[in-house]
Amino acid sequence: MGYVKTAMLMASMTALFTGVGYLIGGAAGAVVALVVAAGMNVFTWWNSDRMVLRMHNAQPVTRGDRLGLHTMTAELARNAGLPEPKVYLIDTPQPNAFATGRNPVNAAVAVTSGLVRSLTREELAGVIAHELAHIRNHDTAIMTVTATFAGAISMLANFAFFFGGARERMGLFGTLAMMFLAPMAAALVQMAISRTREYAADKAGAEICGEPLWLASALEKIATGAARIDNDAAERNPATAHMFIINPLHAHKRDRLFATHPATENRVAALRTMTLQGTQASPASRTPVSASRIPKVRGDRKTGPWS
Repeated sequence: MGYVKTAMLMASMTALFTGVGYLIGGAAGAVVALVVAAGMNVFTWWNSDRMVLRMHNAQPVTRGDRLGLHTMTAELARNAGLPEPKVYLIDTPQPNAFATGRNPVNAAVAVTSGLVRSLTREELAGVIAHELAHIRNHDTAIMTVTATFAGAISMLANFAFFFGGARERMGLFGTLAMMFLAPMAAALVQMAISRTREYAADKAGAEICGEPLWLASALEKIATGAARIDNDAAERNPATAHMFIINPLHAHKRDRLFATHPATENRVAALRTMTLQGTQASPASRTPVSASRIPKVRGDRKTGPWS
């Protein structure tokens, strides 16, 4: 079902891309945009995950790393019934994380250095479990493809101002309107696919790690950090904002009109309700991960983030 939804999304984004091409260059522009979109569909399906990781300068984490990130992720992946994903670290002080990849076999989880420094081991496990839930739900392909297309549509819409044919057909007002409306339409698609999926990933992530309050506490800390700490790579690539567990653009209030994430307090409340209802691991998941099984920092604990 996840692949069907991804195909439908790619078709809708292709139609939007082609429509913008028609407004810029008429029938010829639509044909060119359609050809470009077809090429983008193929390219993004195979390469969008690597593109997003490069945008954020994510560095691979090898097995046996000092922080135990790789071991923790592998343990939680087994608990979720998933293949072991690749693990990446992003050097930015803002606490945040995202998952990417066209399918569970080719998936990756990326966390920021700020996340590792600011969370406890249990909270970090909750965040990684949330990202693994996105992978298990096949959300990562949809979110990554949307990020790529949204950026391309925004760029194409901005080109309209420099094409005389587009200005003649639509006039200056129409051209300016398209420059705003086309990226806005892409943002609406991002919003629609992200807000509902975050709740589902929160619930599944809590079931994977076995303790909803770990993720609830992590979300509160991440939201506080994202509101006061810039994420420069995300600011340069705002089309990827919906991929993160908490909107990385909070520092500049860009999520007021088109929020790509549900309110953090609502997500936390839902997780706390799970705890009150005694919801732990789902029947489909494996044994819940206990705090004692979460890998500890290797080396000098006095200088580690979990001292």
